[in-house]
Amino acid sequence: MGSPDVIHDERPDALVIAQSLEDPGCFGELFRRHAPPLHRYAARRLGEDLADDIVAETFHVAFRKRNGYDPARDDARPWLWRIATNLIHRHHRSETRLYRALARTGVDPVLQNHADSVAERVTAVAATSRLAAALAGLRKGDRDVLLLIAWGELGYQQVADVLKIPVGTVRSRLNRARTKVRHALGGTAGE
Repeated sequence: MGSPDVIHDERPDALVIAQSLEDPGCFGELFRRHAPPLHRYAARRLGEDLADDIVAETFHVAFRKRNGYDPARDDARPWLWRIATNLIHRHHRSETRLYRALARTGVDPVLQNHADSVAERVTAVAATSRLAAALAGLRKGDRDVLLLIAWGELGYQQVADVLKIPVGTVRSRLNRARTKVRHALGGTAGE
């Protein structure tokens, strides 16, 4: 349960953005709502070190471009994730290095939990290494779709909006990425 002193702002994102044109301080509400999940997504893509920079730069760009936001879109997540994904592409080489290191070590720095048992760690290391190798081997577009859905927690339409592609393309890229990852993890198409 939240504290009774906490006020939950129920305004749609579009209204917050519109109001921030007159009162720039309102834009902080958008940050409060979306920075934590955006940070998790960026950290999973590039590692903790770059995630802070990606989130800060995403909101800096969004603030500068807020006057061009489409007020018909109540939810700003696709807009913010598009900005973040474009910034992440600039760090694509770092992302690929992260996946290669993850494949070598089997340690996901975002999900590392010191309370795991030794047996669970051995199993997780093997699976994480194969997963990281599979992610590193995906085409950039396929990886973007898979990770926006899996780690970015976005829906198909939101991913389509982020990447500016049709929903059908999202579905086909996701299917292709899942098939490749499943195969790399030793699964079959029916699993």
